[in-house]
Amino acid sequence: MLFTRLSVLRTLNNITRNYNLVRRCYSQNSVNLSDPAVQNYLKHLIVEHDNLHTKTGRNNEESRRLFEIKPIVNALEQRIALYDSIESLKDLNKKENEDNEMKKMIKEEAQIYLKRLKEIDGELQSILLEPNITEGGVLLEVSAGAGGQEAMLFARELFELYTSYSNYKDWEVDIASIEKSDIGGIRKASMLISGYGVPELMRMEAGVHRVQRIPATEKGGRIHTSTVSVAVLPQPTDIELNISDRDISIETKRASGAGGQHVNTTDSAVRITHIPTGTVVECQEGRSQIKNKEIAMQKLRTLLLQTQQDEQISKINNERKSQIGSCNRNEKIRTYNYPQDRITEHREGGGTLHNLKNFMEGGEQLEQLQEGLLRHQRHQMLMHEINDFVKKYQSETAGNS
Repeated sequence: MLFTRLSVLRTLNNITRNYNLVRRCYSQNSVNLSDPAVQNYLKHLIVEHDNLHTKTGRNNEESRRLFEIKPIVNALEQRIALYDSIESLKDLNKKENEDNEMKKMIKEEAQIYLKRLKEIDGELQSILLEPNITEGGVLLEVSAGAGGQEAMLFARELFELYTSYSNYKDWEVDIASIEKSDIGGIRKASMLISGYGVPELMRMEAGVHRVQRIPATEKGGRIHTSTVSVAVLPQPTDIELNISDRDISIETKRASGAGGQHVNTTDSAVRITHIPTGTVVECQEGRSQIKNKEIAMQKLRTLLLQTQQDEQISKINNERKSQIGSCNRNEKIRTYNYPQDRITEHREGGGTLHNLKNFMEGGEQLEQLQEGLLRHQRHQMLMHEINDFVKKYQSETAGNS
């Protein structure tokens, strides 16, 4: 194992030496594994993996990180081992100048190694760019925007699209609310969706959806542009509040004010400080310290719960606002053009699809579009990680020189 580690680090050091670390290291949604910046980042992952693997008493975050980078390091080890094998064949080939049969065997073996190296590189690309998918749920809200009745009709179609898509993905769906229009459209509707991949995939639907078509109420009329906003929010959950003993400081003192001799001689007043938030409550109304403590704790729990609820509501409202903006036509994330039978995804990683009828049935086309957007986001995140590491590496190198 030690020899393998030394071999890995030696090889990566040879590759990265004397290179400019800020070179462009990717092409579209792939990673240039030969780029020195990427190589340095991968070397860092190997060292990080070894440190975590040998550490005793890892916390939850460290265990999660080890689980996350282990597949990457496994692929890197195979990649380095193949490079070493190819280098060994080159050295052997130099020694066998006269033996043509041996040279042929070396060449054939080298081809096998090169083929496997290509496969490993493909696997490594997939691991590095694989989006993180989790089990969970969201509250999806569809609201008609600009366009009057036509916007409401398309809001209904989008709502039906997401219902069908959830069935296609075997997700659990519960309709929470529907506010219908006079002609069968939807002003606003919401549903709870839960299942594997829901939080990540459905987040791709948040924003303003623009539709261009001749309204059903105006046969033979002009093409009309309408908008529908979609908000995708964390699924509401019951707030749990656990207060541990180390989170609070309890002080007792003699109660002040009216109450007679008992008040003056007994430390019945209770003051509790919630250390993480600095929240302070007091109770001195009862003559029993135990009862005052119970009342103070209940008061503290009530205040903390209210604060937590207010923060959750504020977070959800801010997230909704950031997703749908003001629902103007120029804020769109996706355009559904019916005359040209075309869906245009305006975000990076999207593209253009055709066959609107099939798309609106909520199946494979929407799934592929969402996955493409997710992979692009993962690629961008990876590039940020590499760039941040390069900056830190350069800063440490400059500090040591």
